[in-house]
Amino acid sequence: MQSSESLLSIRRLFLDTAPVIYYAERKPAYVRLVDPFFQRLDEGSLTVVTSPVTLAECLVAPLRKNQADYQQVFVDLVANGPNCILVSIDRETAILAARLRARYNLTLTDAFQVAAA
Repeated sequence: MQSSESLLSIRRLFLDTAPVIYYAERKPAYVRLVDPFFQRLDEGSLTVVTSPVTLAECLVAPLRKNQADYQQVFVDLVANGPNCILVSIDRETAILAARLRARYNLTLTDAFQVAAA
């Protein structure tokens, strides 16, 4: 069973940085794995939740390379996409991230991602 088949019953999923980059930049090694998820997102059978951490991480390379087109692709995908919920990092999320980091020794960015999820 492929990953896309095993996750057909999933209706909401946290979207981390790597899959967004693989999809937007059409990374050959991963595109066959991420395309089914983004197709479901476009169709409306999947909702994704993500955080400003994902958006910020996705924008670093295009900003360094002055690629305004890729910057907009990531903003449209993560922040403006249909069926995409961008969760704010507020006080409660920060407190939860600190607790997760303390308990599981996560990096701060990973703790914020898990807390947002």
